Amino acid sequence: MSDMVQKMPFGYEPPVDERKGTIVYYDSFEHTTDRELDLAASIAKERSFRKLVLYPLHEQSMKRMSKEEVKPFYKREDRLHLWKQERGAADVVVERLEIKRKKYTPIDSALRHLAETYPKPLFLLMTGELANLFASYSSFDEWIIKIRLLLTEEPSSLHPKLIANKHRWESIVKK
Repeated sequence: MSDMVQKMPFGYEPPVDERKGTIVYYDSFEHTTDRELDLAASIAKERSFRKLVLYPLHEQSMKRMSKEEVKPFYKREDRLHLWKQERGAADVVVERLEIKRKKYTPIDSALRHLAETYPKPLFLLMTGELANLFASYSSFDEWIIKIRLLLTEEPSSLHPKLIANKHRWESIVKK
């Protein structure tokens, strides 16, 4: 600690940081366009989030969740880093938990890690299809009270748990 005395005027209040929380884009990023990434970044800025976290899913996670074939993780991750570098986005983080594990990571484990690592409140940005899949898991009821969902598009048919928790999610692209 410094021995220098600092003087503050009476009643000084340090400025409050208006930015709070984290928005996590949880996706495979196989078919995600630069426009969609730009939209996620603009929402993070517009709603004053501290961080935008891009969470690419491992091939094994995608295979277990949706049976969809995706490119290798490193190729999708490289594309995200390239997008981040082109935009000069300092508030964007590409999460590497899935590559560290090198296998299927349940959404519960991913959300637990994100909740422990990043500032709250936690908003999860995902596709409507992925949200329906998430709602079908037994842990959905536990997590929906801790996080909020932002959907890139509203699915044509909603899972009953999404309908029951309509107040905990919103579609960011209106039809």
